[in-house]
Amino acid sequence: MKARTLGRHFRESFKSLGRNSWMTFASASAVTVTLLLVGVFVMIMMNLNKVADDLEKDVEIKVLLELTADDAAAAQLEKEIKEVDGVATVVYSTKEAELEDLIKDFGATMGLSDQNNPLRAAYYVKAENPQETEKVAQRINRLKNTYSVEYGEGKIEKLFSFLNVARNIGLGLILALLFTAMFLISNTIRITIVARRREIEIMKLVGATNWFVRIPFVLEGMWIGILGAILPITLVTLLYYNLYEMVQPYLKGELFNLLPLTPFLYQVNGLILMMGIFIGVWGSFMSVRKFLRV
Repeated sequence: MKARTLGRHFRESFKSLGRNSWMTFASASAVTVTLLLVGVFVMIMMNLNKVADDLEKDVEIKVLLELTADDAAAAQLEKEIKEVDGVATVVYSTKEAELEDLIKDFGATMGLSDQNNPLRAAYYVKAENPQETEKVAQRINRLKNTYSVEYGEGKIEKLFSFLNVARNIGLGLILALLFTAMFLISNTIRITIVARRREIEIMKLVGATNWFVRIPFVLEGMWIGILGAILPITLVTLLYYNLYEMVQPYLKGELFNLLPLTPFLYQVNGLILMMGIFIGVWGSFMSVRKFLRV
């Protein structure tokens, strides 16, 4: 396609937006409302997914050593744990460190001290894949000099099950919302094109090719998508920025945090813009097709 012809198509698409200003406004409004809902929902789901990942990464296995295990046995056990399939990290905690943690959590505890310390040394183990924590714990439990292996049995399975269901539901809702958006916006753009069907018929009768007729409408759909994405991008940016500034200071040091402003906002806003363009182009392309048979 020649640059001159393409330039004409761009000019025609801009002129058409002005000539059909009310329909342009209606189409762009439909895009705006839908993309705003999608943007807010994606923002929520991505942060919930971040929370789920943080909770999963915090899951660890506590391996208590036998009281009879000396330094050599403890070192051998650490080596064997590291060799277990699926183990990511292993951190050793002495009896004294365990007592300090206990006192830190509960205060002075029944007069316990280093001289009468009944606690056991322990290894804190994290799995490469948090979902495999139970399997890794079972493998470690078979090793010599392990008194017990604790990982929240029963509770951890329910947590992972809940997180997986939440992720799947969130993904399903986002996809359903996207398809609904495409359907609604396509219908809105189709109404715009129906109102101009005589224009299309005249262009076809004087010999215009299908693509020559289609391109200005496709470009017009792209502009509508871009116009419809501006307000959602602005509102989502302001909403998340203020939410982050308000909530994040209270989450410092907690198990989970909100996604940082960058690159998160760039990712969400880029997604909103690309969705607006795609939906506008797709809606125009599909809607004009039926009117090209003259």
